[in-house]
Amino acid sequence: MSRFLPLTIRFVNGGSMVVSSIADARKALDGTWKNKEAPDYLAASRLVDDAIAGICRPAVAFAAFKKAAAQQGLLRSADPSAALSMFDQISSRDRKKPPG
Repeated sequence: MSRFLPLTIRFVNGGSMVVSSIADARKALDGTWKNKEAPDYLAASRLVDDAIAGICRPAVAFAAFKKAAAQQGLLRSADPSAALSMFDQISSRDRKKPPG
């Protein structure tokens, strides 16, 4: 099981990948980004490398990665899971029932 909720990244060249770990984030940072000189990209890259080396908390590095990807417009919105969709249907039916 992955440590983080999965993020889907769509690269500038049209490729995509799911990122749910620091190792995935490192691979994604090596992909095609809009601007690899942007301060947030550079910070994310440094923090992910530091997390791999054990000198940065993985949660901090993953948050920096997510921020950099969002700022460059690479995050794809995730569709709700099948389980969440089923739960939404059940709860909306329960709200429609009259009390009693």
